[in-house]
Amino acid sequence: MLGTVLILTSGVALSGVALLSNVTCTSAVAQGSDDLRAPSAFASIADSEARSRALFSEAAKVIMNPRCMNCHPASDSPLQGNDKHRHIPPVVRGEAGAGGPGNQCAACHTQANYTLLERATTSESIPGHPRWGLAPIEMAWEGKSVGEICAQLKDPKRNGGRDLALLHEHIAHDDLLAWGWNPGSGRAPAPGSQARLGELIQAWIDTGAHCPQ
Repeated sequence: MLGTVLILTSGVALSGVALLSNVTCTSAVAQGSDDLRAPSAFASIADSEARSRALFSEAAKVIMNPRCMNCHPASDSPLQGNDKHRHIPPVVRGEAGAGGPGNQCAACHTQANYTLLERATTSESIPGHPRWGLAPIEMAWEGKSVGEICAQLKDPKRNGGRDLALLHEHIAHDDLLAWGWNPGSGRAPAPGSQARLGELIQAWIDTGAHCPQ
């Protein structure tokens, strides 16, 4: 291994491999399932179409959260941070969303979250997952309304060829999506839990998969 590398995260440069600890970590800001209401909270909405729209709007608390939105940019640059700024250092989408030649996502984003040790100058970690990368450009959400994202999620031409059943399976069980609730030190997780999000999406499907206006 080379003795020195340059790693940038959230605009802070850190020199030296020794600053990293290969430990999957939990976020410093905990959130509970109450941050995302259960489908039963919408049972009092008698009109099924209105209930369906309300269910998706609740699910959108996760879908439009930076933990998800940052990987669904409208450009060829991923986003970072709660303010959804452009990735630092500059990177490009590249083939299959995994970065450009000589600048692959996996060069910094490895198999698991890396926690910076206490002598580092930032409290953030470097996210990691075996399949780290951007969502396909046809799945871009940046700049879209809740209703527009909802319509996009239902469209097999823009959701990876999934029908509603496969869409639910993807949202409720995909292990890369699960990273949003275990994003590493220095990042707030997505609201609720992946299981709760799956319940909301299933209830949305069961009530007709109607989209907010």
